[in-house]
Amino acid sequence: MSTTPPKPIHVLAFAKVQLLDVTGPLQVFASANDVAAQRGMPTPYAPQVISPGGGAVLSSAGLALLAEPLPETASDTLIIAGGWGVYAAAQDPALVDWVRQQATVSRRVASVCTGAFLLAASGWLDGRRVATHWTRCEQLARQHPRLQVEPDPIFINDGPVWTSAGVTAGIDLSLALVEADLGRAMALEVARQLVVFLKRPGGQAQFSVTLDLQQQGKRFDDLHAWIADNLSLDLGIPALALQAGMSERSFIRHYRADTGQTPARAIERIRVETARRLLSDTGLPIKRIAVQCGFGSEETLRRSFLRAMGVVPQVYRERFSREDLR
Repeated sequence: MSTTPPKPIHVLAFAKVQLLDVTGPLQVFASANDVAAQRGMPTPYAPQVISPGGGAVLSSAGLALLAEPLPETASDTLIIAGGWGVYAAAQDPALVDWVRQQATVSRRVASVCTGAFLLAASGWLDGRRVATHWTRCEQLARQHPRLQVEPDPIFINDGPVWTSAGVTAGIDLSLALVEADLGRAMALEVARQLVVFLKRPGGQAQFSVTLDLQQQGKRFDDLHAWIADNLSLDLGIPALALQAGMSERSFIRHYRADTGQTPARAIERIRVETARRLLSDTGLPIKRIAVQCGFGSEETLRRSFLRAMGVVPQVYRERFSREDLR
């Protein structure tokens, strides 16, 4: 009786790679193999760290990884790790060309965190929706204007290409790959083995909601700072236009053009971001947080928070607040 050989999962590393960008995905696929063995199933994956030339690769954490040379055969899944060394890697013509060729013959290709910069250098992300670490979204969009960089998602699947947000998001992405291959039950069991969410609540919007307000024209930066300091005030169009020194009609038109969203949507997101910080960093009652952030009522805060973060405020506080505040 023939069995399907394990799928080769190649995780590309380089000097000053982010350690968890490599080991997180590796452990997900290794744990999938463990679960498969426990169930008497064939081994689904053959995970392997690769690098130009192979041998020891020193991560940015100071721990060396032992890598195999770049394979001459096709990957099933090629995963590009990130880290401080990715910018130098993206300037290596031979490596960029290898990534381009390998992506062409692989079933799917993925990047973790800033690994998107190397994948983008190969041209493989052109015209696609892309995620990366929230602190590097603007840089990636500026350097590669043909990409549609989105700051909020933990990971994005666009055809055969997968990209993830920062660091631990590589685990989320890899669990999604396992789910796509082996089904939800298997992916859920792997998540249980690793003691992580199969699908974590919220996106990386929990870290920086203002990213997509900071477009090329920054005429409203001062207004956003004023809004954040005055969330409990009336923030209707008349007040915002007055603060911006514009007519109401001109303000609405220019604000939408510069930020890509309505003032009401932006204010809601700034209020949610402020509420998030208060929930995680203080012991203030949720009702008081709702008033302080301008929601008016706890129920309004709950609805807005659920819409933006995927969880209600109380659950977010339980998962993300400091232990001494719980």
